[in-house]
Amino acid sequence: MKMTCAQVIMECLLEQGVDTVFGYPGGTILNVYDELELHGYGKKIRHILTAHEQGASHAADGYARSTGKVGVCFATSGPGATNLTTGIATAYMDSSPVVFLTCNVSENLIGKDSFQEVDITGITMPITKCNYLVKDPNTLADVIREAFAIARSGRPGPVLIDIAKNVTAAEVDYEYLPVEQHASHGRLGAMLRRASHDLKTPEPDHGDIQKLLDMIEHAEKPLVLVGGGVIRSKGAVPEFRKFMETLNAPVTSTIMGGGACPGNHPLFTGMVGMHGSHASNYAVDACDLLIAIGCRFSDRVALDPATFAQNAKIVHIDIDRAEIDKNVKTDHHIIGDACQVLKLLNQGLKGHDYPEWKQWVFSHPEVPLKKDDILHPHEVLETIAQLTDCKAIIATDVGQHQMWSAQYYHFSRPGQLITSGGFGTMGFGMGAAMGAKLGNPDCPVVLCTGDGSFRMNCNELATLSHYNIPVIIALFNNHTLGMVRQWQHLLYGERYSQTDLEYAPDFVKLAQAYGIPGARCGTQSELAGVMKQALAAGGPYFIQCDIHKDAMVHPMVPGGAGITEFLLD
Repeated sequence: MKMTCAQVIMECLLEQGVDTVFGYPGGTILNVYDELELHGYGKKIRHILTAHEQGASHAADGYARSTGKVGVCFATSGPGATNLTTGIATAYMDSSPVVFLTCNVSENLIGKDSFQEVDITGITMPITKCNYLVKDPNTLADVIREAFAIARSGRPGPVLIDIAKNVTAAEVDYEYLPVEQHASHGRLGAMLRRASHDLKTPEPDHGDIQKLLDMIEHAEKPLVLVGGGVIRSKGAVPEFRKFMETLNAPVTSTIMGGGACPGNHPLFTGMVGMHGSHASNYAVDACDLLIAIGCRFSDRVALDPATFAQNAKIVHIDIDRAEIDKNVKTDHHIIGDACQVLKLLNQGLKGHDYPEWKQWVFSHPEVPLKKDDILHPHEVLETIAQLTDCKAIIATDVGQHQMWSAQYYHFSRPGQLITSGGFGTMGFGMGAAMGAKLGNPDCPVVLCTGDGSFRMNCNELATLSHYNIPVIIALFNNHTLGMVRQWQHLLYGERYSQTDLEYAPDFVKLAQAYGIPGARCGTQSELAGVMKQALAAGGPYFIQCDIHKDAMVHPMVPGGAGITEFLLD
């Protein structure tokens, strides 16, 4: 049937089961936005108009991470498209499947420095799994279908489609094609087979599986390190939990692995790395077999690669061969999807127990938590955990509050912690929290943020208010760029250059100006009362948690140091 390519875009989104799109209109994408009204697609696909394109990019990302679906984001050309780049890079670093759809100037104007023209495919090439510039109207439908397949396949990630404006107005023949028929459909099938070959997830080698099982048999002090790859792999978490409980050895995680092992599980030692627990970091240093599943060994985990797990045989399981031996030299590796690898391991793994090893690991005391008449960061998370029964989705920005959230809120399932782990994007949280709540309307969503990060995305209060999205904002207000100040305090002779935020606005009044109720808390009892009101409010709610300016994240190992060289205990 004949229809414009703008209408084809909407039909292709419906083919993919898309029910929510985040975006911001502009001149080159107007034909697409017009379809929301012209043919009533706005009744089938909910569009969320954010205050800024970056907010839309993070919202689509948060939606994807919390639901397991592909997120979708719209933007116009030029500055609209470039405003997406931070969000695209954030999704890329954390392997989040998002399709970004932008429109460029008409084909006859491309390359002429036209108004609001930019080479967005060139700009985003290093931070997407794949991107397209569509000039031929007849290829558009298949490009969209392929983009979704690539975004969700293998190691997930963002894909960008840039469409010349004249293409969106062109008429083409469109045939509805269910997703399950894409692989067998002519030209599209050939495209998908090529993409599948290029992005094919290798089948785990059974010899490699057996070698790891043999290594486990000879280990006396094994440790499991779980990363975000287990969270991203469909069906991997149940297999992982079966594996860790059969092995019955200590388990640690990266920040992106939060929720793979329940935070209150007796085998869980906590997070590892720069702000890892004593139990986790000492276990890494003393173990004789480290089994790392779906992690990148980033510089926040393997602070000094030369001495990381220096007494262990290191085994790395990952879907991406490029990650093997990139940061840490391994003794053995298995390439494959985490779920498939774990299923095979579980078929051959015998029950184990390491009582002396576990007793030693858990004998290392953690930092004592303060309890007095002021509000401490751990008390904020403890209160939220208690009143949500640890079932809320926690979105964060980046900084001290992010580390406190990872340390003190016991995540129990995948998609429960929404945070920018790889790119470290301040300003990520508000959009991500909105996307998570819209994708999970029956689950409480709390944004944990700092006053520095919040100032970068507080314009999205307008979006929260307009759509009445019931996100609870817990602002850790210490009137400073807390994590930077912590480094300045410990490593830069207390020279607090440009980290003072005393000139900030009254955040409670700012939220109220957008029609969002709020309150300020200085003690745990005050916070508990306000948090109960927030959970019952039925709409967005703002809570300012006043904490001490020099509250720090404990423990801390400085970058480049050995994993047990704690600078701050």
